[in-house]
Amino acid sequence: MRHIVWDWNGTLFDDLHIVVASVNASLARFGEGPIDADQYRAHYRRPVPRFYESLLGRPIAEPMWQAIDRVFHDTYHASLDAAGLTADAADAVAAVAAAGGTQSILSMWWHDQLVPAVRSFGLEGAMLLVDGHRGLPGESKGVHLAAHLAALARADGDPAGPPVVIGDITDDAEAAAAAGVGCVLYDGGSQPADVLALAGVPVAGTLVEAVRLAGLAPA
Repeated sequence: MRHIVWDWNGTLFDDLHIVVASVNASLARFGEGPIDADQYRAHYRRPVPRFYESLLGRPIAEPMWQAIDRVFHDTYHASLDAAGLTADAADAVAAVAAAGGTQSILSMWWHDQLVPAVRSFGLEGAMLLVDGHRGLPGESKGVHLAAHLAALARADGDPAGPPVVIGDITDDAEAAAAAGVGCVLYDGGSQPADVLALAGVPVAGTLVEAVRLAGLAPA
């Protein structure tokens, strides 16, 4: 069996449209024109300041990054009602359980906002652990995944087997590789399939397919 560590934003939670709108709000703050979803996916990377540097074609000083991050999050949080679960998210979570696997969520979204969001969509009870971001804005996932896996090892409910991360960006694969665990990437979030393929891990077109590629299929 396997333990699935789900990413949230762009994976279980289909928020690409409000993310792009929030990026555009932060760009407008500095007189820059808007981008579309394809441009967002082509440029997206972590740490997030590197994403904006790629978009703008120039370095970003810390005060500018702080202002960008503030405008982005203010806009994103005001738009949350316009987003929901990915079409097959509930089916994918159910498929893990039906196959005897266990699961958790690790997101780089702020912890105090993530937990009530997961609860509101009825997924909290399916998870051994729900972990959001508690560090500095825009960080990569590696350190957080190591802490998440350590917390799972201490949890009352033991994971069913070796962990596999399912996420939507190459940072998920890099974090998984650093932690010595498996990864499947989902082509439906922040980066396109050709970029995801460069990570050298399986790439799925749906979340249910991602679960199957992770080695879980209902009995």
